[in-house]
Amino acid sequence: MLSINLSMTKIRVTKFYDFEMAHALWNYDGLCKNIHGHTYKLYVTVMGVPCNDSDDQKNGMVIDFGDLKRIVKYDIVDQLDHSLVINEKAPHSKLLELNEMYERHFVFDFQPTCENLVIWIVNKIKPLLPEGVELKNVKLYETTSSSAEWDSSDN
Repeated sequence: MLSINLSMTKIRVTKFYDFEMAHALWNYDGLCKNIHGHTYKLYVTVMGVPCNDSDDQKNGMVIDFGDLKRIVKYDIVDQLDHSLVINEKAPHSKLLELNEMYERHFVFDFQPTCENLVIWIVNKIKPLLPEGVELKNVKLYETTSSSAEWDSSDN
């Protein structure tokens, strides 16, 4: 029989999500000042010690992938998918009056850059994780070649 020693073995678990979102950067000096969209790719990595209780339904897991999916998908992905995100300082009131076109929108008190969206995502996820599961990394691709990343070891 083969066996492993699970005591104090920390494992990282990563889940991937993708969503479509439009944004515009207020007071920006480039093309991104215009409303435009991206296919975002989000990677969320958590860390913990796998459950080592044969009577527990989650035996062998740091976190059930389904639980992590529900946390991130419900509170982040489902909210942002097919939405328009803009800074509260942008002149948006007339635009958002077009409810039939901008029913799904968020007005943030920050510039909706990839970097700031990562910080917002981190702040949403952290309090929702179960005890013993630590958020390690969040990486958000805005395009196939451009991403922003938060790592717990840097903070």
